[in-house]
Amino acid sequence: MPATTTQSGHGFQRIVWALACVVAGSFSQTLLWQSILESSQAATAVISQGLWLQIVEGLNGQITVAAGGNPLAEISTTKLFLAILIPAIVCWFAGAAWLKWRQQTSWSRVLGDWGVAGFSWWVVAIVPVILQTAALLCGTSEVAATVGSTFLMWETIALAGWLATFLSMSFREESLVAGNQRTPLLLWGMVGLYTAVFGVMNWRLYEGLWIPHGDSAMYEEHLWNMVHGKGFRSYLDQGLFLGEHIQFIHVFLLPIYLLRPEHTTLEICESFALAVGALPIFWMTQRHTESRRLALLVAAAYLLYVPMHFLDIAIDWKTFRPTSFGVPVLLFALDQLERRRYKTMGLLFVLALTAKEDYAIVIAPVGLWIACCSKVEPTSDGRGSRRAELLTGFGWAVGSTLYLIVAVAVLIPLFRSGEEVHYTGYFAALGSSPGEIVETVFTRPGLIFGKLFALQTLFYAMALLLPIGFLPCWSLTRLAVALPMFGMLSLVELSDQTALIPFHHFHAPLVPVIFWAAAAGLANVGRLYSKNDTATVNESSPPTRRRFAAAWACSAALVSGLFIGMSPVGIGFWDSNSAFYWQSRYVPGRRAELFPAIVAEIPVEARVASTDFVHPRFTHHERSYDYSNYARKVSGYELKVPDDTDYIVIDTQHPYSEIKTPDQIREYREQPDQWELLPDETEGYFIVLKRVLEDNE
Repeated sequence: MPATTTQSGHGFQRIVWALACVVAGSFSQTLLWQSILESSQAATAVISQGLWLQIVEGLNGQITVAAGGNPLAEISTTKLFLAILIPAIVCWFAGAAWLKWRQQTSWSRVLGDWGVAGFSWWVVAIVPVILQTAALLCGTSEVAATVGSTFLMWETIALAGWLATFLSMSFREESLVAGNQRTPLLLWGMVGLYTAVFGVMNWRLYEGLWIPHGDSAMYEEHLWNMVHGKGFRSYLDQGLFLGEHIQFIHVFLLPIYLLRPEHTTLEICESFALAVGALPIFWMTQRHTESRRLALLVAAAYLLYVPMHFLDIAIDWKTFRPTSFGVPVLLFALDQLERRRYKTMGLLFVLALTAKEDYAIVIAPVGLWIACCSKVEPTSDGRGSRRAELLTGFGWAVGSTLYLIVAVAVLIPLFRSGEEVHYTGYFAALGSSPGEIVETVFTRPGLIFGKLFALQTLFYAMALLLPIGFLPCWSLTRLAVALPMFGMLSLVELSDQTALIPFHHFHAPLVPVIFWAAAAGLANVGRLYSKNDTATVNESSPPTRRRFAAAWACSAALVSGLFIGMSPVGIGFWDSNSAFYWQSRYVPGRRAELFPAIVAEIPVEARVASTDFVHPRFTHHERSYDYSNYARKVSGYELKVPDDTDYIVIDTQHPYSEIKTPDQIREYREQPDQWELLPDETEGYFIVLKRVLEDNE
């Protein structure tokens, strides 16, 4: 009886302590979200302005305008606290009910364990609030603003830790020795789900006229022109596309493309290719951890990884880039590296180089890693001999470096008639040519170090590593392979100031290395903290660190997508005020409904100059020219359409449209005798000009 009373008392104390954690965590969340919601500038970095206004109104807050014009909100701390505490208590009890069923244990135990271990993570949310308050008290407003820009990072850590605790506590027993080496059907299901979701999203973007031609649909034009004898090019390029990049991996899609020669065919191929990258990640993680469950979690983290999603659909709605195909190819190559199948690895490395010359910046350090860090025992056939490791490693390190130099200094300029590589403009602060950039690197180290160790570079690293729970940091030698590429990206400057955010495509070669390091890193967590890696885990005990690390990586990917992702996992996908809202992006509107009438009246043998977003619909015509304010080679570097243009098609409603009426079209305004304005049957959405033929024609 006394023992029962003691156990009962201990259980009650544990529940009280858990309740305290729930309340403290909810209060920490309240202070964080109050700091976010009270400034529209901070709030719109996390959610849309419309959603911010709805939340403030729902909490009966008051909107005021500060002296600088930044809208501010006054929100009741009590109301916000209750709005967070009540769902927290519901999650506490609902989670405990699930864990009680999974663990077959007492209510008091699961309420206590889940409440303490899970909701303690929410207390992390108070850290940036304390730091910002301290900075303001010290009068350092710049530091306070910097801390404010990290609110989302701290919230991601808090929520990911909370969710990871629940997931890891939910696991039942699993022997860490993986006897079944077959790829599980669940993984194939996840690959299929990703392909279906992003395939449909890409298809609907195309149907809705949201996909630009430049750096996206132009690649389909390459294949169409190749098939029809016009060369490996689009009429947006300088000439052959090899003058832009040594990039032709999409040519290998020709057998599939010929079955259905449409842009959407390439889109589904890209989504599937990115998705199957989860397979080598699963295989590598399973080999390192001897656990199918942990391998599935890391593979799921890859499919939820927001920087990978932006390779499928970029922030500017560019949905197809050949560089994305290098991600799964390099992942399969790294898997073959770990299996010591160097010939297959080498073939895959060569294939990755066809995705873009940038992959050489990753393959070269992989070669150094093979030579310096790979540890294998000699085998009878010599496959694992140290000599083979050195020859293979240094061979790829030197070969990849030489290839990059030749590609940038010789091949690309050769196809550009001697002109400089176009992307030297990304490094304008360092020089106007590759030679000047290299000279600056060696002669002005202060400038280089200033950029490499800037705060924005740290944020860029966080944007890549936080969505995978920093798991790659547990394998520093593998992660170091990414440093040359990461350093180069840290020097990039774009006009829209978003270079150091993985929203575009530049970071594609980094993704395989990050997950290669994550697979090995997870095993290192187990070796450091588990006394016996092959022991069966007792589910009534606290989760092991390795199991938690896998759940943490998957949770971090999920939570990151919640705030900044464009998939159905993200808030923006369902927020009618967001640029990612599904109904405004993936349901074709009136503009898309009216456009087929324009295509129908222009013969396929015509040469058409059109504005972006409708430009992709004319790539199967005789020629498809770009109509913009950019002087192109096909127009003699003048702001005019090429002399052989038959039609001009203006989309007055596309995202960057500056032309709304016919008199704003330069050709119609300056050469009215040469162009006929066709009758408008599209409610003003489109303007079509047809060249007037001379009498003798």
